[in-house]
Amino acid sequence: MRPPYPETLVPLFPQFLQRRNTKLDFPLRATERLGIDRPAYLFVVQSLGFAEPDGATLAQMGNTYATGHSALQAAAATAQGAGLVTHSADRWMLTDGGRRLLDEHRHAVAAHHATLAPIDRADLGRLTALLERAFAAGAAAPEPATRLRTPRAQRYRSSPATSELAQLDHAIFGLWQIRDDCHIQAWTDAGLTAPVLDILTRLWRGEATTIEELGTIVTGQEASDIAAGVATLRSRGLLHPVDSVDKGTLELTPQGTAVREQIERDTDRYFFSPWPDDVGTEATWIADALGRTNAALA
Repeated sequence: MRPPYPETLVPLFPQFLQRRNTKLDFPLRATERLGIDRPAYLFVVQSLGFAEPDGATLAQMGNTYATGHSALQAAAATAQGAGLVTHSADRWMLTDGGRRLLDEHRHAVAAHHATLAPIDRADLGRLTALLERAFAAGAAAPEPATRLRTPRAQRYRSSPATSELAQLDHAIFGLWQIRDDCHIQAWTDAGLTAPVLDILTRLWRGEATTIEELGTIVTGQEASDIAAGVATLRSRGLLHPVDSVDKGTLELTPQGTAVREQIERDTDRYFFSPWPDDVGTEATWIADALGRTNAALA
């Protein structure tokens, strides 16, 4: 696909992923039966459910932008107390009980998806086919060179799609993992680390203007990490020196804004350029159909 890229499609993907299982009641019943909380449940069915068969470290499963994983550690400890996970050295793995829960979860999700018909069947089939082709092209593309998230999509597909909604779920989940890899490649190209990128993004979006405000929203980093990230941005010329603004206000330089905007453009380029041209020409229809699907799932 050639630019201009259909950027309006991007927010529709996480919206679908947030909504497609909202009416699934199995997690509530399972947590009550096992005596665990929702974070522990998600640690089993998502964090380890998408991991390699031999498990993963907390860093591999945790928030890419965080410098610590205390919340995930707490969830892992609860799941371990329920006999669902174990660990060796720094790798966490599912026990037989954890694998049974994961299988039950996947069967419940499949059954739930089979009940959903958010839009006309012909439109749903067409939407799925177009996005599946986009996923296949993106997964096979030579760029981004580093693939941290795309393998999760392949493991997600180890559960057969037994309904049309499940097929759409496979395609969109896969596209969102590819999008993550494209974003990682873009900020890596810019010479940034994930924690520093998180701080840059918060300032670029206007979510914070002081270190204190950053501390309330960048919850995956300690105060010292945030201060170090701010110092890095200043040393790179992406943030105005402290003595050039009033009362310690954090303000991006024109270069800082330009770098962050370039990361967004590069993310779109890595993500959309592999899409087949004939899929790209259907972007307006895809956005309409997926928007209708999301609205029906709300």
